[in-house]
Amino acid sequence: MDSSASTARSGGIVTVLAVAGIVAALMQTLVVPLIGDLPRILDTSASNASWVITITLLVGAVATPVTGRLGDLLGKRRMLLFCAFPLAAGSVLCALADSLAPMVIGRGLQGLGMGMVPLGISALRELVPPAKLGSSIALISATLGIGGALGLPISAAVTQNASWRVLFWGCAVLSVVIGVLIWRLIPETPAMAAGGRFDFVGALGLGVGLVSLLLAVSKGAVWGWGSASILGLFAAAVIVLLAWGWWELRTRDPLVNLRLAAGKQVLLTNAASVVVGFSMYAQSLIIPQLLQLPESTGYGLGQSMLAMGLWMLPGGFVMMAVSPLGAKLSAARGPKVTLVLGALVIALGYGSSMLLLGSTWGLLVVVCISNAGVGLAYGSMPALIMGAVPPSATGSANSFNTLMRSVGTSFAAAVVGVVLAQMSVEIGGGHTVPTEAGFRTGLLIGCGVALVAAAIAAAIPGRKPAPAVVEVGDAEVAKV
Repeated sequence: MDSSASTARSGGIVTVLAVAGIVAALMQTLVVPLIGDLPRILDTSASNASWVITITLLVGAVATPVTGRLGDLLGKRRMLLFCAFPLAAGSVLCALADSLAPMVIGRGLQGLGMGMVPLGISALRELVPPAKLGSSIALISATLGIGGALGLPISAAVTQNASWRVLFWGCAVLSVVIGVLIWRLIPETPAMAAGGRFDFVGALGLGVGLVSLLLAVSKGAVWGWGSASILGLFAAAVIVLLAWGWWELRTRDPLVNLRLAAGKQVLLTNAASVVVGFSMYAQSLIIPQLLQLPESTGYGLGQSMLAMGLWMLPGGFVMMAVSPLGAKLSAARGPKVTLVLGALVIALGYGSSMLLLGSTWGLLVVVCISNAGVGLAYGSMPALIMGAVPPSATGSANSFNTLMRSVGTSFAAAVVGVVLAQMSVEIGGGHTVPTEAGFRTGLLIGCGVALVAAAIAAAIPGRKPAPAVVEVGDAEVAKV
């Protein structure tokens, strides 16, 4: 096959995997415009309706490391096809739902599809020429943010002008199309960890531990941080995850190789991922509220749900545009430098918000700066992970890194939620809204956390320079 044909083929592979990642990430923000109507649609309470969002987070967090490990054992293409099926089935079930139970089950099935992004990143190592690997990784990694940014305006436009069921039918069609494209255009990938066994005990332990932790974090504000339920969940998370770690260190074929994860480069990259995930998500919680609050508050901008989504939309395109630039920087200076720069740009975005909160255009600038930093940071993390693990562990290592980002976003939701709830004011009729000081405090926390991410990233071991070569007679000897 000539080079032009090879380039065209790899371009098609990257395009399919990028679209698959965007579709999977759409599920995160798909139901945001429906939040206020869900209790009426499903004939349930607002507290119960919140499970429509929570279940996707929980299932996605548990499924991501499992599908990553199965990708190493069975091949990434096979697992990408597997992920497309529950995306489609879950969307159909949600489209047909008229009560809480089928909607929650459907949203849980959609959460299974979140493994597409780390699986796609891992598959690139086997399917794309080395010259295109860096830019391809950056693009696929950025789809997590791009899909989330696209989801708000698309879902708002659909629900505002058509039945909410159309939203899920559309997702079902997209999921089927993605499955067909993967089947037709993505080549078979070898099982890099052939001969290994799947760690069922490790999967169960990680699942129980993660569900306990994320459920406590996501429901703490609703159930009460000092309630027996929340304290019990936190205690269970600590006990189960410690036992899980003990098991993973002793089993022959662990779900997550903790010895590799304890290496300085992987460990610090995962730590930075948690903090970057926090700093990325904080502005996604604050700025939409500022855009939609009534102007009578003195700081709200009175935008509709659809208008809010459209103001947020350019951030996704900025992330997409910055990704190849980050790949070039990583190739020239190393992904560590790109991660540090990305975290600093996120901090700059948050810092600029202190001067730009008063207008929609100002908030657009904040979103674009912050998302530029996210695009740089997200594109560099998989490169750092894959540079420190063998090919046989690529899938599980990337999936665990994606999980760390999800943990960071969960803690962001909890912390920002507490800050805004504590710094709020009643506006009449028993309704309370966060104060301007509350929003500013949340944004400053995001800025500080982004600076912490930059500090962690700066401690990641730098790229080792190539050894100098000197001539000795007729021989060339590497000079150490």
